[in-house]
Amino acid sequence: IDKTGTLTEGKPALKTVVALKGFKENELLTLAASLERASEHPLAEAIVRGAKTKKLKLQTPKNFKAVIGKGVSGTVSGKSVHLGNPAMMKDLKIDTSELDVAAEALRREGATAMYIVVGNKPAGLVAVADPIKKTTPAALKALKKAGLRVVMLTGDNRTTAEAVAARLGIGEVEADVLPDKKHEIVRSLRAQGLVVAMAGDGVNDAPALAEADVGIAMGTGTDVAMESAGVTLVKGDLQAIVRAIAISRATMSNIRQNLFFAFFYNAVGVPIAAGVLFPFFGILLSPMIAAAAMSASSLSVVGNALRLRSAKI
Repeated sequence: IDKTGTLTEGKPALKTVVALKGFKENELLTLAASLERASEHPLAEAIVRGAKTKKLKLQTPKNFKAVIGKGVSGTVSGKSVHLGNPAMMKDLKIDTSELDVAAEALRREGATAMYIVVGNKPAGLVAVADPIKKTTPAALKALKKAGLRVVMLTGDNRTTAEAVAARLGIGEVEADVLPDKKHEIVRSLRAQGLVVAMAGDGVNDAPALAEADVGIAMGTGTDVAMESAGVTLVKGDLQAIVRAIAISRATMSNIRQNLFFAFFYNAVGVPIAAGVLFPFFGILLSPMIAAAAMSASSLSVVGNALRLRSAKI
């Protein structure tokens, strides 16, 4: 299960801005929000909303580039700006030691902390928090009760991911995962002989959704995710996964029962109609009884199938 937008609301809000010496918080927020205007990521929308709430004047970014799973970069008001996670900072060879303690503290609170680089210098942090969906804890509890093993796959920092997982009672966490790695993890689990369902909502989840035995997209997510998945939860509510599993298990049970009804009548009726009992008891099956048996077979199958309407899910 993906974290942002799947376990959480997918409607994050700006939590705080941390500025290093030589920079002001509103200045950094203006640069970050101006850059994120060109992004479709939920975290980007939160930063933009936070800046608009403070009535900051945003600019149109130039040379915008999104690095999937790492961050964004571009030019704002003539300044080169990068906003991203530690992986992006490593690629840029930026020393973030002045900010690491503050970033780690924010992550332990379950927030996503992103570094801001202006020019080639670290300038500060912007942190965004995404509340957990109210239905998530009960849904996860029901999934575990149904015998499923739950694993969180997220591109978020491990500290942030583990903070959220601890609140939800998820024991297995794969963090700092890029989109292609999510795909690889799903493939690896399938290679172990496991049947894997993947639930996610974003563009970065699409490869994993397509690779899984069952891809489950949130209806509140991106079109790419919904196109890649086999199942779409219209309201993006994880409780719907619980209901879908209950429905599918009830359906398979019903199919097995219907196969029994279909074969039982034929297994009994065909040999009698063929005269297997005639040499011993002189019994032959009347055509009317045979026709009634065939009708009873169809009626029992249809009637049993209709019981699914009242299945407890």
